[in-house]
Amino acid sequence: MAGLVYFSSASGNTARFVAGLEIQAKRIPISPKDDMPCPDQPFVLVCPTFADGEGRGAVPKQVIRFLNDPGRRALLRGVIGAGNRNFGMTFALAARVIAEKCRIPILYRFELAGTPTDLQRVRDGLDEFWGMTCLTP
Repeated sequence: MAGLVYFSSASGNTARFVAGLEIQAKRIPISPKDDMPCPDQPFVLVCPTFADGEGRGAVPKQVIRFLNDPGRRALLRGVIGAGNRNFGMTFALAARVIAEKCRIPILYRFELAGTPTDLQRVRDGLDEFWGMTCLTP
C-alpha cells in the first residue's frame, strides 16, 4: 500500500481516526515551526475542515503550506475529508476544495473521529484504490 498523510488539530479527531485505521501515516504538524513530512511515494491525504459559516478558511493553513510544495503535491492521489455534519453545506468542504484544486478524487468523508464502519470502509477502500491505481508518475 502507498502512503497516508494527515492533518489533525489539537482536538485530535482526525488523529484518532487515522490511528484507528492502523495504517502507517505521516502527520502534517500543527506548529509551522515543525518540519513538514516529505512523502517519497504516492499518498492519500486525510484533512479536516475548518470553514467559517460562509465556507472561508476550509483548508487548514498547514495543509495549504504542505500542498504548496510541487514535489509533495505531485504525489497526492486522493483526499479523505473530515468534518461535522452540523455545519451543513460546509461538511468536509476542505476535501472538495483540495480535490478541485489538485484534480484528484474525494475517496471518503467522515464525521468527527469517525465510526467503526467508517474505519472499515476506508481500510477496504484504500486497499481497492491502491490496487487499481498506477503508482508510477
